[in-house]
Order: sequence, then structure tokens, then C-alpha cells
Amino acid sequence: MAYTNVTVPAGGAKISIENGKLNVPNNPIIPFVEGDGTGRDIWRASVRVFDAAVEKAYGGTRKIHWMEVYAGEKSFKMFQSWLPDETVDAFKEFLVGIKGPLTTPIGGGIRSLNVTLRKLLDLYVCLRPVRYYKGVPSPVKHPEYVDMVIFRENTEDIYTGIEFAFGTEDNRKFNELFKEAFPKEYAKMRFPETAGLGLKPVSVEGTERLVRAAIQWALDNNRKSVNFVHKGNIMKFTEGAFKDWGYALAKREFRNDIVTERETWILANKEYRPDLSVEENAKMIDPGFDMMSPAQQNDIKEEVEEALKLWFTHGNGKWKSMLLIKDSIADVSLQFTLIRPRDYDVIATLNLNGDYLSDALAAQVGGIGIAPGANINYVTGHAIFEATHGTAPKYADLDKVNPGSVILSGEMMLRYMGWGEAADLIVKGMEGAVAAKTVTYDFARLMEGAKEIKCSEFGDAIINWMDKTPPVVKAVGKVAPAVKKAVAKKTVAKKAAPKKKVVKKVAAKKKAKK
Repeated sequence: MAYTNVTVPAGGAKISIENGKLNVPNNPIIPFVEGDGTGRDIWRASVRVFDAAVEKAYGGTRKIHWMEVYAGEKSFKMFQSWLPDETVDAFKEFLVGIKGPLTTPIGGGIRSLNVTLRKLLDLYVCLRPVRYYKGVPSPVKHPEYVDMVIFRENTEDIYTGIEFAFGTEDNRKFNELFKEAFPKEYAKMRFPETAGLGLKPVSVEGTERLVRAAIQWALDNNRKSVNFVHKGNIMKFTEGAFKDWGYALAKREFRNDIVTERETWILANKEYRPDLSVEENAKMIDPGFDMMSPAQQNDIKEEVEEALKLWFTHGNGKWKSMLLIKDSIADVSLQFTLIRPRDYDVIATLNLNGDYLSDALAAQVGGIGIAPGANINYVTGHAIFEATHGTAPKYADLDKVNPGSVILSGEMMLRYMGWGEAADLIVKGMEGAVAAKTVTYDFARLMEGAKEIKCSEFGDAIINWMDKTPPVVKAVGKVAPAVKKAVAKKTVAKKAAPKKKVVKKVAAKKKAKK
């Protein structure tokens, strides 16, 4: 299509999709949004890293043709529009793009440029991989155990923005309708007349397409499990339904490749005791079986019978090599991803839970400054890869901040395009730069013996290490002084203990002689 304010690069070609598979030419046109605030510095460093990785990986046979499109402050200053139609049209036409951090307009209108783009393009998956790079400062003891990929639902839940502000006419109307149509539910509100109100839609279709994408990605990438994180113990018909619909889809569409956690218990019980009855098996997977009503007991027994039907395809240990499907409560997950991170691999969850989890996990592996992200529609192929942090305007144009978030988002983009060799070089370059302790200020202030470098220089360091062996990192992090003191005290006590025993024995001998 024709553009007024966007220049389409000559010599480039479009990425297309056919039968669910991307067709990426050797000269793809990639739309990019530079970003606001620090976005300008970050993009200049990042694009050099992308181009260098592609050049080193393919020796000039492949090249990205970058096409600038506009959004945010820069767009508003140029065109008096925060998000021009041409920008959305470009992302639609060319399928795959990347963007830096954007300012959210103050006042009415667009609530968030990022959310708006996701909705307009129906980018229903927010993909957030979280992994550790050796040498990055971390507040946890074993950040190297963190290797998770979050599939966060992007179009439903509270991020739909269906709210009725207290004091408005819309709030009053909604309150009256709610009270009239659902008096019992209305009575559950403690202060209904002064409450802001919101809706939390969670649909079958929205759940299934997210879960389908998560499971397929896990299978394609040889991951070990997919965990549905939810708050279904409280919100039974939204978050609880998300969990139930997720399990149903997994069993219906991926039956030969997956096994649920409860099915593993049932099959393992059968393997351990072949003569086990259905009721005995039911009691083993649900310790409270005897206290259940007859109807509840029948449900558990039916579950056991259904799992045992899988014996020929999943029994005798075959289930151990299959993708494990399980679920956990959101608040428990926030705790366990911290203290037992190796129990989590791929996570599929709703929008708000995913927001909390992705940022909390990022803190374990270096912070939001190097956390990559993507918003993807796996059906249409549309994808926008983006920085997950804000614009940090006080650091704008100082060539200071960490460009890692955009750089690693670009690494995700290259991998999505099927250019894994170039993506691998970016990972190698990042590992080398960090291991050599040539880092931006955010890392330098937390690493002993680090050399603080500029944003642009960090890009240079990544390029430099792409074709070199990274230095060996001996230790993950520092030991807190309090821990050192406690360990030292314990060691001294242990060393002193044998001496006390010797003294007691000598004293006993002297006493016996007397």
C-alpha cells in the first residue's frame, strides 16, 4: 500500500505467512519504532547489534531493510498523532516489527499505546522469556536456575479496560442495572454506592488460543512442562475456567504428546502396584477421599478410569518423556518461582498474573532493563517485539542506559523469523560482554571489578564477543556479610567442639586416678 509519511525501503521484500508458517525472504523489510526518551540511544546501539549478527551469521547473503514508523512523542511532534494509522497499517502489512519504549499520553484518549497496538493487531500472546546470563548481578542465590517462558494472555482479563469510575453517570447506570438484574451479587459489595467497578472477561476462545500457542511452542522447543497459573480457587468462573478449558484443550488437541500431572500420579501408582483397584488408586491421589460425598468420590474414580485408558500409549513409564501439563495458584506460583524455580518451565496465564510474574522473575535475573518481550498472533503471523521497560526520560540522550531489553527482544525476533544463527550470536555476545564485566551503569554499580561503559559501547562489546569465547565466570554473586559471619561463627564452633571433648576426657581420667 502507499504511505505518506513512511518510506518503504527499496530493495526489501515483505514477510508473508502461508498455512501458519512464516515465509521470510533474505531481504525482509522490518518496521521499527525508535521509542521515546532513552529509546533513541537504545535503538542506535541495538540496530548495530542486529545488523552485525546477521552479517556475521550469513556473510552478506541476508540483510534486514529497516523501515521507520512512528508512535509516541516523536510521532505527536511530527504529525500531532500519538499513533498514526500508517504505523498500524505498516505493522499489519509487513507482519513482523520491533519497537522501543513509548510514552503513554496523559489525559483522555489512548490509555496505553502498547495496549492499543496489541488490540488493533489482535496480538493475543505476550511472550516473555526469562533466563539468566552468567555474571549478571542478582538478588537471589541461584539465578542460573531461572529459565522460564511466560505466555501471558494479551486481550482479555482486566486489561480490557472495562471500568466505571466512581462518581460518573456510567457508574450510576451500571450500578442500577447490576442491582436490579443480580441483587444477590450486588449485595456482596461492601460499599456499592461509592465503588469503582470493573469487568473481567475470560472466554473459551481467548483461553484456547493462548494455551494452544503455549503447548505448541513447548513441544517445538523441547520444554518439559506447561503450567497454568491462575487464581481459580477464588475466581472460579474466570480464572478457574481458564484452567479447566486449558486442560480440556490439551487433552483434546495434544493427547499423544502430553500428560497431566494427576495422570502421572495415577499411572505411576498402577506401575508400582499393578493389582491396585480404581478406588485404592483414587484414595492415593486424593487423601481426603473418605471424607468426600459419594458424588465427589465417583468423580475421582471416573478420573482414575479415564487416566488408566491411556495405559497403552502412556503407561510403563512412557509418560515420563511427554510434555507435563499442570497448574498452580497464582500467589503460590509467585513464591515458588522464587524458591523453587526449576519446577517451572513454560507458564500460560491470564493478563494480570502474567504482568506480575514476568516483572518479578525479571528481577531475579538482572532486572527489567534486560528483559525482552514480544506480542504475537500465531495465526496471522503478526508480531511486535519490544522493550519491556519505560522511557526513563531523565536519562534521555545521555548514552547511558542498558540497551539489553531491546537487543534481546531483537534476538527473539530473529529466532521467530527462523534466523536462529544470528540470534545465537546475540546471545553469545551478551554473555561475553557481561562475563568480561564491560557493562552499563546499572550492572557496574552491582558488580565487583566492573568497567562502566556507555550504552553505545555496550553494543560494541556485544558485537566484539559474538565471535570470541566468553571469559569464565567463577561465581554467581556475592555472599552477604551477615551470611559470612554466621558461617564463620558456625565453623569456629565446630572446630572448638572436639577440643572440649578432649578436655572432658582428660578431666575424667584425672578424677579416676584420684
